[in-house]
Amino acid sequence: MSRAQIWALVSGVGGFGALVAATTSNEWKVTTRASSVITATWVYQGLWMNCAGNALGSFHCRPHFTIFKVAGYIQACRGLMIAAVSLGFFGSIFALFGMKCTKVGGSDKAKAKIACLAGIVFILSGLCSMTGCSLYANKITTEFFDPLFIEQKYELGAALFIGWAGASLCIIGGVIFCFSISDNNKTPRYAYNGATSVMSSRTKYHDGEDFKTTNPSKQFDKNAYV
Repeated sequence: MSRAQIWALVSGVGGFGALVAATTSNEWKVTTRASSVITATWVYQGLWMNCAGNALGSFHCRPHFTIFKVAGYIQACRGLMIAAVSLGFFGSIFALFGMKCTKVGGSDKAKAKIACLAGIVFILSGLCSMTGCSLYANKITTEFFDPLFIEQKYELGAALFIGWAGASLCIIGGVIFCFSISDNNKTPRYAYNGATSVMSSRTKYHDGEDFKTTNPSKQFDKNAYV
């Protein structure tokens, strides 16, 4: 098993785990309302729930009750993140089948094709996550720097950075998997010429022996005694 495939598997599976954490997190955008440290209030919003907490330790979450009243960009980000998680799951399975250390997947040529397929799936997963997180972040920054926007303004949450990191890992792992196909196709070819060399040496030996045995007969011909 090559080191490139190990790093690709670790990167892809790690990115898939980060995508799952970002999708289920409620900290896509955050805001703080604080007149003092004691009365500080934090508001978190994610793809599935809105949460609020205060400095006293109370924390409450309320899910989005209906799909039709959710903003369009949130629905788009939901679809992209679900697609990213699904692709990352299938990419992890294909990656395990495409590893050289596993006994499933067929020959080395078939494993190389499966590894390349896993790389493509990981890249698509990373692109979906990158698009979803960037779309959400663009909406937050647009509202934050808009002077005409009078509603509550939010900042970037931790889930966005986790999603970007997971997308980067998936893309890196996918690229490594796609390039590892060249390593799988390089099968060593050994030319064993031992038998040929032995036979040739025996032939030379027998030829020399015949030469030695025939030469004395010519030297001790009957004319030599005359």
